[in-house]
Amino acid sequence: LPAAPVLAEQGGKSPVQVFILAGQSNMEGHGIIPIAGAKNDGKGSLEYIVKNPATAKHWAHLADASGNWAVRNDVWIWYLGRKGGLTAGYGANNRSVGPELEFGHVVGNAIDNQVLIIKCAWGGKDLYKDFRPPSAGGEVGSYYKQLIQNVADVLANLKTNFPDYDGGGFQIVGFGWHQGWNDGCSGPATAEYEKNMICFIKDLRKELKIKDLPVVIANSGFGGQGCSGRRLDICKAQAGAAAFSEFAGTAVCVDTRDFYRPLELSPGAQGYHWNNNAETYCLIGEAMGKAMIGLMKARQPKPK
Repeated sequence: LPAAPVLAEQGGKSPVQVFILAGQSNMEGHGIIPIAGAKNDGKGSLEYIVKNPATAKHWAHLADASGNWAVRNDVWIWYLGRKGGLTAGYGANNRSVGPELEFGHVVGNAIDNQVLIIKCAWGGKDLYKDFRPPSAGGEVGSYYKQLIQNVADVLANLKTNFPDYDGGGFQIVGFGWHQGWNDGCSGPATAEYEKNMICFIKDLRKELKIKDLPVVIANSGFGGQGCSGRRLDICKAQAGAAAFSEFAGTAVCVDTRDFYRPLELSPGAQGYHWNNNAETYCLIGEAMGKAMIGLMKARQPKPK
């Protein structure tokens, strides 16, 4: 079995603790960073939540003493070729954020070793076809294949991608998933979602040769507690997949519905992108990170 993950016990950089974050556009991240040019005086933008007295304390760690976005060199990120120390701007573009930002802060705070986040996300992709795993039957999704290939390529070239890597090896210790909009647009895709997600987790673990790899799913809670119809069905399917008996203690579904912010409190108006609310994306990442650390602690060897 792979060695247990390192949780705030071992100093130094290696083995690098590797997390894979994947999904579609909401894992890409469309939370707006700057106040300037945003709707509603920038409410819900990253800059706003860091400066607003009501939220500044919670998010103070995202900026440094000079007011610039903090950069964590103990948490590296690779996102489809963009790479470096974790900071704001690793969303769909350099003016946006996704769950990766706060996820990285949470796991980075809990882990002494170097952390690496490999983010593989593409807009407008479904689990039904694009990410379709091998054991679901039918044609294997091209983005499932691309995800596996990207992870292999990054890990095979750690020193090239991150020159400060000390050569001491790595461990893949967790997988996070935030996706579901496109499947909720189709009856057949919605109906198959739970089965396909179970197959996806099984196949991913088989590909990576980590049978109990911790998996955190952030559900598709668009619209908040009022989401209904196929949107609610996708949320139920995601929870059902995480609760699959074979995954007991190794998978969890985070409910994101309470993180939804209405239009009047958001810097944008794309409902399928959480109204472009950076606070929402940060809360999703924070919840995913906390859930991940909980699963990792459960894998730690028990004292004899």
